[in-house]
Amino acid sequence: MIRAFLGLEMPEEVRFELSLIQPRLPLPLAVEIDDLHLTLAFLGEQPEPVLEDLHFALESLEAPPFALRLLGTGIFGGDKPRAVWAGVSPEPALGALQAKVANCARRMGITVAGGRFVPHVTLARARGRLTADEAAALSAGLQATAGFATAPFAVTEFALFSSNPRRKGPRYDVLMRYPLTGG
Repeated sequence: MIRAFLGLEMPEEVRFELSLIQPRLPLPLAVEIDDLHLTLAFLGEQPEPVLEDLHFALESLEAPPFALRLLGTGIFGGDKPRAVWAGVSPEPALGALQAKVANCARRMGITVAGGRFVPHVTLARARGRLTADEAAALSAGLQATAGFATAPFAVTEFALFSSNPRRKGPRYDVLMRYPLTGG
């Protein structure tokens, strides 16, 4: 069984920009710079033959390349933060790609986790309830990074990732890349 997801790798220059704001958003489990990504569809634990079938289906998926821009920061979890993230400027082509890859996975019999697609790049996760000082530092960091924005960058492919659990947070490995070449 392989814990897997479909997503977008962040270009090196975007990962660098994210690395500059990450320390200002203090949650205990920072995502390692090389693992920063945007999840399109979480697939959960899948047998290798199912992922092989998905791979062949994804090879024929057509979607055009597009530009994307990260914009702003926020948290999931409200008063009990679970994760801090960098947001994504609205881009219809991203939503269309997400719908296509999720539908492709469903056609292979995979239950795609999650509800409404909220595109983001997770920067760090919490381990539990924050102390008052941690919550205050996080609030200040969110205010300081609210204007965060990257220059638009080209999205020319998406990838199938494996998610490998570790004590300090999962490690993500690209299993296969799929170019965006059509409409």
